[in-house]
Amino acid sequence: MPIQETNFHFPGQTGFYRGKVRDVYSFPDRLIMIASDRISAFDVVLPRPIPYKGQVLNQTAEYFLRATADLVPNWLLTVPDPNVSVGFRCEPYAVEMVVRGYLAGHAWRQYRDGHRILCGVALPDGLRENDRLPTPIITPSTKAHEGHDEDISREEILSRGIVSESEYVQLERYALALFERGTQMAAERGLILVDTKYEFGNLNGTVILIDEVHTPDSSRYFYADTYEEQLRANQPQKQLSKEFVREWLIANGFQGKTGQTVPTMSDEWVDQISGRYIELFETVTGQAFLRADETNPLNRIETNILKTLTDTTI
Repeated sequence: MPIQETNFHFPGQTGFYRGKVRDVYSFPDRLIMIASDRISAFDVVLPRPIPYKGQVLNQTAEYFLRATADLVPNWLLTVPDPNVSVGFRCEPYAVEMVVRGYLAGHAWRQYRDGHRILCGVALPDGLRENDRLPTPIITPSTKAHEGHDEDISREEILSRGIVSESEYVQLERYALALFERGTQMAAERGLILVDTKYEFGNLNGTVILIDEVHTPDSSRYFYADTYEEQLRANQPQKQLSKEFVREWLIANGFQGKTGQTVPTMSDEWVDQISGRYIELFETVTGQAFLRADETNPLNRIETNILKTLTDTTI
């Protein structure tokens, strides 16, 4: 049974927030994030949950948080359940650091429509969809609690005081270091890390990496062995990401705009999305995906969280 939402009340809980995908339970110095099976695109939560999607996100994020902890301190303490992460409660920065190594997705759509400045970054003429950029670029976006995230430039962030200059320099340095590590790890698995986003928070004056890292919801991957051939033939790249969901929605007349209706998601389409998420996990991590028991996932999750709350070492 896919996890559409949770509505727990834990001892010591001080707050609750439901994001597009995650349900977040707050404690004085900790957060418990439950990755549901909800799926969003164009900042809209689609009507049907995707089996095992939350588990894929949670366990992919755990894999990369642990693999990059030597580069950047992060929020994660423990993963007591396939869908649950527990970590430090930080003050989040109100920007997402989007790093792009290739001209794809949103960046390509902007470029195709004639824009040559993206988030204050100048792009040269003559680029094709999915071309590798001369060097990775950072195209930040505001972090919206509701509605659409919006592109923003470095200059706007600083002039509006959203982040101090010294902190923003640290965010840039961390984001590029993470992207370089992610690129190396992807290459080892026969993949290209095309673009991704990182979120950061402040913990007692220290910049901390938070949320998910290099997951199918936050990242786009191409298969390296077919990249050049597909590019020369001007054909779509074989990829592992959520982009195929966005493309299906666009083809069916939905881009999250006012008045548009989400197209009907068939059982076959939902199963296909689930399979693609599992494929991504196994490909990027090199590990077999072990499906969690979904007989009564809410009971399983609650039981495992309660055990964690009684563990005084966490």
